[in-house]
Amino acid sequence: MKVSNYLETEATLELPGVLKREVINASDGAPNSCMRIFELEPGSSTPSHSHAWEHQVYVLSGNGVVEGLAGEREISRDSVVFVVPEEHHCFKNTSKETLRFICVIPLQ
Repeated sequence: MKVSNYLETEATLELPGVLKREVINASDGAPNSCMRIFELEPGSSTPSHSHAWEHQVYVLSGNGVVEGLAGEREISRDSVVFVVPEEHHCFKNTSKETLRFICVIPLQ
């Protein structure tokens, strides 16, 4: 079992204003999925992209939008998002506070 504070996991700068922490992954003995926590500073966004696996997202704090095939949808604290495989998507912080969310993906 692993119990930790997410802030104990080293953050990587994915893009200016976008931090990622892989808080649970294969090195922890999780062979099937990876839990990541993203922090987007105001005005920042993840790149628009797609891939062969789904995302499961839970918003911890902040406000923003997720852009997908159906256009932009507002997200805020306690929102959940499911992005299907191959759907082009990105997450954008539209607020004046950090947008923080958990993202769970399968390991390939």
